[in-house]
Amino acid sequence: MKRDERQQAIMDLLVSEGAVALDALATRFAVSKMTIHRDLDELEDAGLLRKIRGGATIESGTQFESHFRFRERQGSAAKTAMADAALELIEPGMTVMINDGSMAALLGQKLSARRPLTVITNNAAIIESLKDQAGITLIALGGIYSSKFNAYLGKITEDALGALRADLAFISTPAVAGMETFHMDEAVLRAKRLMMDAALSSCLLANHTRFGHTALHKLADLSDFDHIITDKAPEPEARAALDWAGLSLTIADGTQADP
Repeated sequence: MKRDERQQAIMDLLVSEGAVALDALATRFAVSKMTIHRDLDELEDAGLLRKIRGGATIESGTQFESHFRFRERQGSAAKTAMADAALELIEPGMTVMINDGSMAALLGQKLSARRPLTVITNNAAIIESLKDQAGITLIALGGIYSSKFNAYLGKITEDALGALRADLAFISTPAVAGMETFHMDEAVLRAKRLMMDAALSSCLLANHTRFGHTALHKLADLSDFDHIITDKAPEPEARAALDWAGLSLTIADGTQADP
């Protein structure tokens, strides 16, 4: 097997399993552990994974988020359920902002069901899916394109957001700990924060696996969001923090978890 084919196979395993062990990879591909080390180093340098003791993972860390093209292949059932729940918050005639991310991209594909709408986004996947949709006024935020996040970021994006207003902003996050949300990338965080500031109300979209984790930069307090949507009830400790603060949580199976 050629190096490129082996590295693609490693990434396919990471998408399905989340983490891989160095010894198991060496055995699977019949190569030395040093060869696997080099593969993992190259993939880490490309920003596709993060090495951990004895292997690698694409799970978020304090300074790492996996590439969009791998995240979009994970957890499709949970993302679909969350997108359906988020869609219930949208009424025809609204102006909505949607941030980067694979979860948000799936929501963007469903927006035609609520048209007419004005949609403001820096998410390249949403721009692509809505650009020809009748009944959708699409405001595509320019900026510096990031393939890692499949989104437009930076000063141009931020300046545009500063001049716009919306009824509702949908914000996703890779980490929720206690009563705070986090992100590992400062440019992504700034765009999310500006969307929240520009909208009359904000909805947090967070997979249940994101609870109990932190990242480098604080995004916002959970109390800054008017709605919180997840796919499953988080661990008891995280749920207790929400209940204690009097925040309601919409679980994407259709139930409303009120304090």
